[in-house]
Amino acid sequence: MKQPINYENAVAELEAIVRKMESGQLDIDSLTDELKKAKLLLKACKDKLTKTDEEIKKILEEE
Repeated sequence: MKQPINYENAVAELEAIVRKMESGQLDIDSLTDELKKAKLLLKACKDKLTKTDEEIKKILEEE
């Protein structure tokens, strides 16, 4: 089973992809692969933020 990615690591990977794109380091094939990876990382970050938001709301409602 694949371990979920840490939010901070996902953001760091996204930043690295953006830097590569901005500097022109990616050829067309690599660009496609990196964009697919970025899409998955963005989804993981969004899911983590949504889950954390829901947990915070639950905690605050308990008080």
